[in-house]
Amino acid sequence: MSVIIRTSILGTKALRKFVECSPALRHTSNNSAKIDIHEDDIKKSVFISQSTNIYTNLALEDWFYRNFDFSKHHILLLWKSDPCVVIGRHQNPWTECNIPAIEPSQVVVARRNSGGGTVYHDFGNLNLSFFTPRQRYNRRYNLDIITRALFREWGLKSTINKKQDIIVQDEFKISGTAAKLGYPNAYHHCTLLVDVNTHALSLALKKTENGITTNATESIRSPIKNLNEVNSHITIDQLLAAVGWEYLRSKPLTAHDGGHKLIEQQRGFQMVNPTEDWFPGITKLIEQFQYWDWIYGKSPKFTVTRMLEAPNTKDANRLLKLVIDVEKGIVQDVKMTLPSDLNQYASVITNLSGKPYSHKLTNSIVQATGCKVVEFDVSVDKSNVAAL
Repeated sequence: MSVIIRTSILGTKALRKFVECSPALRHTSNNSAKIDIHEDDIKKSVFISQSTNIYTNLALEDWFYRNFDFSKHHILLLWKSDPCVVIGRHQNPWTECNIPAIEPSQVVVARRNSGGGTVYHDFGNLNLSFFTPRQRYNRRYNLDIITRALFREWGLKSTINKKQDIIVQDEFKISGTAAKLGYPNAYHHCTLLVDVNTHALSLALKKTENGITTNATESIRSPIKNLNEVNSHITIDQLLAAVGWEYLRSKPLTAHDGGHKLIEQQRGFQMVNPTEDWFPGITKLIEQFQYWDWIYGKSPKFTVTRMLEAPNTKDANRLLKLVIDVEKGIVQDVKMTLPSDLNQYASVITNLSGKPYSHKLTNSIVQATGCKVVEFDVSVDKSNVAAL
């Protein structure tokens, strides 16, 4: 890391001044900048976040997306996070991650602004965010930078599949990808698995909450492998440097290799401190990413269904169907098919409406009825469900 800091072309004070002045530039930028600006006039920077807090780094991405003028200056932001699970903008955390397992641990859940699937981060994972104007958004360009860096530095061959994941050994995924496209700006971000704790990853992403019906985006599970399992010489810091240099030596639009001569014309590497002093307004963005209403309440509405067996009976007619309707993370309605002699359970269930949903809430309903779960059933027959 120290080598990267010494090779920085922009000094800390100069960068801070540049960042502070940049918001005003965006609003005067021309959406046709791609046509008006020659490729040689576009400069590049590699920024490295000094924070490892997931909410802070997501806020830093959002700050650049909202405020920066990329018409003459493209940015690659590199960052790492403390252990966390990051879900896509349109996903349901209860179906994507093992909340009962991660709640007692130091693993936090975050929701990003881009779409796509769920990923696990820890210090063995390098995150990359490529920023350009919307007109120059090119996901394949960014992925080619990564694959070229892997081959140039370690002779490691990787491919980009139809889903635009980076694959090694024809099978294993080392990088997932997502994007936020707006006007005038856009960004594409991805992960690189270097030395991730795969046991923690598997536990955090293990699907344990069944019986949920929703139209939320569902992650596609894929076999993964750490890069250091393919080549033991690869480390996070070496990969960070390799990708950064490859980015700086590549032409901004055509990706032609400009070598060291092009590197000398760029703005280089620079550590950035995502604080209010450097990025005015970022504190509010950090708070927004931490809100329960964003992480959980942003989930598309969903229905939880459980099939229960009444106590002290094996009669199939004593099976009960529990249905919980959830919207914006809040329980809207709790319904159950009830034999006439079990009406005493209705008030217990009704009192839970309006509460934030959690797996503990479902378990509390089951325990209150004295029933046991006999199967999960995601098909809800509305004609045989009584509203309570």
